Formats: sequence, C-alpha cells, structure tokens
Amino acid sequence: MGSFSIWHWLIVLVIVLLVFGTKKLRNIGSDLGGAVKGFKDGMKEADASADSAASQQKISGGQTIDGEAREKADQNRS
Repeated sequence: MGSFSIWHWLIVLVIVLLVFGTKKLRNIGSDLGGAVKGFKDGMKEADASADSAASQQKISGGQTIDGEAREKADQNRS
C-alpha cells in the first residue's frame, strides 16, 4: 500500500509526457547533462590549479623562509 507499483510510475510518466512533451523533456535532459559535464570539468580545473598553487607555494615559501632565516642569523652574528 505504501510503495508505488509499475503502473503508478507509468501513469505518472504519461502525465509528464502530456504536460511537457517529448521535445522539451529531451532538451531538459541534454541541458542537465551539459551542466553536469561543465561542473565536473570545473572541479578538475579547480583541483589542478589548487595543486599547482600549493606546489608553487611550498617551493617559493620554503625558499623565502630559508632566506629570511639566513638573513636573521647573519644579522644576529654581526
């Protein structure tokens, strides 16, 4: 009684097809697929740029900290 049978879903599908039509549903499906693909591509680009930025920061950050430490050590010795 609480779950829907296949007949309930078929009736719902027929009503949706009558209301929206097959062309509009096809367009909605392709638009949704394009949006998901764009989202995935954006996430890959964000991951790649974040990894690249983190690597650059580690390299340049380590050199900067090391250089500053050497300068402070030289100043303290003088």
